[in-house]
Amino acid sequence: METTEMPGVSLKRGSLAVEDNESPAPGEEVKRQRVSECCLSEDRGQLQSDALRCRENVPLAARAVSAGEAKNHSEAQLEEEEEEEDGLSEEGEEEEEVESFADMMKHGLTELDVGITKFVSSHEGFSGILKERYSDFVVHEIGKDGRISHLDDLSVPVDEEDPSEEVFMVLTAEEKQRLEELQLFKNKETSVAIEVLEDSKEKRTVIHQAVKSLFPGLETKTEEREGKKYIVAYHAAGKKALANPRKHSWPKSRGNYCHFVLYKENKDTMDAINVLSKYLRVKPNIFSYMGTKDKRAITVQEIAVLKITAQRLAHLNKCLMNFKLGNFSYQKNPLKLGELQGNHFTVVLRNITGTDEQVQQAMRSLKEIGFINYYGMQRFGTTAVPTYQVGRAILQNAWTEVMDLILKPRSGAEKGYLVKCREEWAKTRDPAIALKKLPVKRCVEGQLLRGLSKYGMKNIVSAFGIIPRNNRLMYIHSYQSYVWNHMVSKRIEEYGLKPVPGDLVLKGATATYIEEDDVSNYSIHDVVMPLPGFDVIYPKHQISDAYREMLTADHLDIDNMRHKIRDYSLSGAYRKIIVRPQNVGWEVVAYDDPKIPLFNTDVDNLEGKPPPVFASEGKYKALKMDFSLPPSTYATMAIREVLKMDTSIKNQTQLNTTWLR
Repeated sequence: METTEMPGVSLKRGSLAVEDNESPAPGEEVKRQRVSECCLSEDRGQLQSDALRCRENVPLAARAVSAGEAKNHSEAQLEEEEEEEDGLSEEGEEEEEVESFADMMKHGLTELDVGITKFVSSHEGFSGILKERYSDFVVHEIGKDGRISHLDDLSVPVDEEDPSEEVFMVLTAEEKQRLEELQLFKNKETSVAIEVLEDSKEKRTVIHQAVKSLFPGLETKTEEREGKKYIVAYHAAGKKALANPRKHSWPKSRGNYCHFVLYKENKDTMDAINVLSKYLRVKPNIFSYMGTKDKRAITVQEIAVLKITAQRLAHLNKCLMNFKLGNFSYQKNPLKLGELQGNHFTVVLRNITGTDEQVQQAMRSLKEIGFINYYGMQRFGTTAVPTYQVGRAILQNAWTEVMDLILKPRSGAEKGYLVKCREEWAKTRDPAIALKKLPVKRCVEGQLLRGLSKYGMKNIVSAFGIIPRNNRLMYIHSYQSYVWNHMVSKRIEEYGLKPVPGDLVLKGATATYIEEDDVSNYSIHDVVMPLPGFDVIYPKHQISDAYREMLTADHLDIDNMRHKIRDYSLSGAYRKIIVRPQNVGWEVVAYDDPKIPLFNTDVDNLEGKPPPVFASEGKYKALKMDFSLPPSTYATMAIREVLKMDTSIKNQTQLNTTWLR
């Protein structure tokens, strides 16, 4: 095996913004730290403005997206309080951003900035296009039993306890609106009365069932007023009833959790759950999942929800675009973050320039050797202020710098209202005034400004604490990743792709050193490197000094990684330096039309669409890749190894712009 430096590879066009395996794995990054992070994208509040309408049989069409929407993966901590909805139309802003995106991304990061500099293979790189279409990038979750999740069954389990389909039709839109406002305490009404127009016991029963099924937390009773019958809805148990659906309404013989497979396009996992909870009129925290999936892909994963029937969930298939729910079953337990074994990826690289021999050499190397397990560019943000800089300031206890890094104006791709908010902050340093510029208050900037308004400028620690914990930890995890990338590049530069005395390997969950007479018992695939923390050991060779030097240069003490604030104390973790994908397969296909799909999705198969047929010759060639990765590894880094190219948005956008000219 050889290591190679990154050459200056030309790419014709394309944006390599892809979905990665960012879920914590019990056996991959061990110790006490769960590396979970949160999405800090500026359109986090977009789900509040989704003006979705119910439609029958809406097709799931792939959408094009700009290269600037790369997002970090998330396990979001949800706030209990209700906040303003984002009713802002952003179409004009998006057009403006697309036009100037290449210029804005000149200020972004490159792989070199975050320590990504080495390759493991010696093949010559070639160019290809991972197009801005979700159908070229599909992710299937691999469950804890090793089974790959597929959406292949839309049927609903037969259950005599389920109400009739009439439940979903009996209430008018106006009645649903009033009931929702009552359920969410949005007005001063203590009850809502629904007149029974065609009075019969059967009709009243259906209305009772409809209210209780569609609006958890509400109870109903029948009243007679002036000779007319009314169903009166009222609160059963205060605000807590929203998060805890009524116990007595769920059959004891049925598992408390409905598990289902969620197929989605152009939504990350938390945004998808927020949309589902909005339509089901429940709190998002009754959903659970094993791993988060990014926005810019077609993804298929398992979700569990507490005491919501498969019937209600299946009804959403008629209402929502870019979603499909199926493979329903009732289980006793929810899902837990990190329980998955990984993800299976199907990726198409279009218009490849490599010869058949180059492609075969690249893919054989990926299958047999693997790739360097770098943290991908998504980990570090897309603006001129990388997330690792904020993390470093937190660890330094430099809270004024933390505040300034998050709020100050910066170059890069951002929503217009965020730009105005930053400008207002720089001009006035008044958090209340700057906050008024934000229609979306749930973004990190909005949460910090709200905290500063509440606690004052002299208590930045408490103000920063308003931000959900996972968002805050994402910053320091980003700094750990930044250090790890640099150290792994240095380790490979110094010692190559073979184990050496002083390297670390895992025995169970414990890291131990490779001794001189033990080297032949290990391969490079066994070697791990630590993310810095108070509960890890460092290699016994030159790289240990390199860790110390890097942290010392950042004014941090490698021997004291405990922080005054417990949340920000880093225990550390271990991560394999080389990952070898499993279930690797590939095929080079010829095609003429750049817009045609080159493989079927689960929804295509459900709809009975025949798989694409390829000619022996065509105007273009595409490389179709299949591979499985463990949690917390980045598919971008596998694709980088195949193409030998910089996967940063900055580089991709500049190449894309050059090609378009």
